[in-house]
Amino acid sequence: MDERSAKRAKINRGDDDYMPGNIVDIEIRNFMTFDKLKCQPASRLNLVVGPNGSGKSSLVCAIALGLGGEPQLLGRASTIGAFVKRGEESGHIKITLKGSKNDEKITIMRKIDVHNKSEWLYNGVGVPKKDVGEIVKKFNIQVNNLTQFLPQDRVCEFAKLTPVQLLEETEKAVGDPRLPVQHRALINKSHELQNLERAVRQNRETLDQLKSLNAEQERDVERVRQRQELIEKVNNMKKKLPWLKYDMKKAEYIEAKEKEKDAKKKFDELAKAMNELQGPIEYHRKEKTVHDAKLRKLRAILDGNSKKRLQLAERENILSAQVRGKYKEMEGLKRQEQSRQERISKAKEDLAVSESELANLPHYEPPKDKLDSLGTQILEWEARADNIRSQKRDKEKAISQTKIILARCIDRLRNMEDSKNKSLHALRTTGAERIFEAYKWVNDHRHEFNKDVYGPVLIEVNVKDRIHANYLEGHVAHYIWKAFITQDSADRDFLVQNLMSFDVVVINHVDEGPNKEPFQVSQEMHAIGIYSRLDRVFDAPPAVKDVLIGQFGLEYSYIGSKETDERANEVQRLGILDLWTPENHYRWSKSRYGDHVSAVVESVNQSRLLLCNVDVDELESLRTKKKELEDAISDLETSLKVLQSEQRQNEDEAAKLQREREDILSIAQQEKKRRRELESRVHQRRSKVKSLETEENMDTILANLISSASDLNVQRFQCAIEIKNLLIETLAYRRSSAEENMTVIELESKIRELEVGVKEQEKIAVQASQQFEYCKNEVEKFRLQLQAAKKHAESVSTISPDLEKLFIEVYNVNSIFTCHVRRAK
Repeated sequence: MDERSAKRAKINRGDDDYMPGNIVDIEIRNFMTFDKLKCQPASRLNLVVGPNGSGKSSLVCAIALGLGGEPQLLGRASTIGAFVKRGEESGHIKITLKGSKNDEKITIMRKIDVHNKSEWLYNGVGVPKKDVGEIVKKFNIQVNNLTQFLPQDRVCEFAKLTPVQLLEETEKAVGDPRLPVQHRALINKSHELQNLERAVRQNRETLDQLKSLNAEQERDVERVRQRQELIEKVNNMKKKLPWLKYDMKKAEYIEAKEKEKDAKKKFDELAKAMNELQGPIEYHRKEKTVHDAKLRKLRAILDGNSKKRLQLAERENILSAQVRGKYKEMEGLKRQEQSRQERISKAKEDLAVSESELANLPHYEPPKDKLDSLGTQILEWEARADNIRSQKRDKEKAISQTKIILARCIDRLRNMEDSKNKSLHALRTTGAERIFEAYKWVNDHRHEFNKDVYGPVLIEVNVKDRIHANYLEGHVAHYIWKAFITQDSADRDFLVQNLMSFDVVVINHVDEGPNKEPFQVSQEMHAIGIYSRLDRVFDAPPAVKDVLIGQFGLEYSYIGSKETDERANEVQRLGILDLWTPENHYRWSKSRYGDHVSAVVESVNQSRLLLCNVDVDELESLRTKKKELEDAISDLETSLKVLQSEQRQNEDEAAKLQREREDILSIAQQEKKRRRELESRVHQRRSKVKSLETEENMDTILANLISSASDLNVQRFQCAIEIKNLLIETLAYRRSSAEENMTVIELESKIRELEVGVKEQEKIAVQASQQFEYCKNEVEKFRLQLQAAKKHAESVSTISPDLEKLFIEVYNVNSIFTCHVRRAK
């Protein structure tokens, strides 16, 4: 114990009891919550005591940053500008240390501003940060060592250090600066010693194994020599075997080559015989072609002759028909003359009867007064119907427009309900996994509640401004958004019993009456940019709003502008303890032990839930409007049905009068038509009598017909003479055509006989060609096998004099083996 005390470095204290490197004076200006602070720590243990928010941690942060520490090691902010007091542009930290000499004092000053700039001064002279680090290191001040300086925000990191790490950090903090280096060197030497001992043990074991292995290998050497001799013999036999196979393949190749020559010779002889047989066939085919041409020419002449005969026969038939027609016309004229006289007599009698009927027909005048009266009544009924149709069109137009408005209203309701689904989906993604099931259960059982039940709260709240949504969501606890609110204790118990498995909150609201004071912005608030309060920026059912205000104190949270953010230090004077601005959320709290006030500033986060909510008032308004539009459409359709009934009644009356008027007009038309028909009949019969009396003389017509019939008979005789000449010519051509046809048939028979012989020869030639191709393929196959055998033999061994002697020894054996193979094939 005495030996260890002797080796420990002696602590030298000055006359004032301070050690070199002790802090003797601290001065802070515009740093975090401090406007100005100056203190002088004692030479030994110093304690900083005070309530929460009084600035204890701010003092510790100032010491760390003033002695060269980075903002990150404090775990609060990542930039130095964040430590400047809000509302100020710059600040500084000034720390005085005890020097190595009694009267020496070292002053380190760090100036900071909101633009994250730092300026270092050493005893009033500007220096780089590196020089300050050297000074701090000289006194073994380590602000980044958790065992020497432990910020409250890094306690968790300290707790995670292992015992080895704690020992190393402690050595760095309290021991000689060389101690950690020597400690690390000692650990490395210990590891090297362990490695050397391990290597010696391994080498000793390896030596023993090698000695035993050497003894075993000496016994195996003799066996290896014997094995080498046998392997050499085997290798010689392996070299001989490929060349023996090569000789066998060469013999097979020569034999296949001979078969190929024989097959080629036979194929050439058959090809020559085929060429000799093709000559007569070609000669007979050419001769047949000449006779075919003559035969086609004769057939063309016969076809032309036949067409001419048909034309003459057809002409003769036409002339014969014309002659018969002339004779029939003569007989018909005779009969017509007789009937003409009879028709003239009959026409005169009919004319007299028609003239008598026309003279006896009375004159009819339609009742004009009645027709005018009916026309006036029809116009009146039609005017009424037109008026009703106009009213009907107006009603239909109004129905159409109302239906369009209703469709838009339904679409808007559907969209808002979709927005409600989005809000429920947002709740589910943030942890309320069964919120859809809970919401559906509440909707399905609404008829069982005593009073209205609201929820989840998220779909009941409507915030029109995005910024206000950020404030409200940041102020209210997350659990409230998935809560259901009842207004009756029995409803609350019913919900709690049935929604327990859905992981939702049930809150019962009891209405205590309107005791709230109206909100007013004072002139002082307005002057610094405060314009509203958090309970005034959203809409919700009264019960929901009362719960939010009562549970989270929304009536005590004020809303300001960017100007308020810049003048935040003036807000506390107005008695406001909670303030929201576009950038930050300010909260002030008073100490329980005094009047000291601490402040917390947090940045404003973006809303994730309230962006998906639904305007409840608009939703109710749309539902009411939808019901009103449906009722209006129903009323319009009812009045439209009444108009349609009146229209049908008016149209029926007008149609009845129209039919009566048309009946009168129809009678008048029938009388007029009857008179016109009689007058027309009289005129026709007079014309018929006149035409019958003025017909042409029958004798002249008969003479003309007899002359025409005589001319036609002469033309028929000429046609018969021409047909006779054509028949004689046809007989001569038919004889020549028959002779040519017989010649062609004989030539075709000869060609078929020759072609039969050629086909037989072709079959034989095809077989010979196939045999020749087969032989070629066999030769090629044996050639490739021979090349492969030779290549394999050469790859195994080359022909050396020693190997040649061995081949000669086995030559006789090889010859005998080859003969046996050929006989087997």
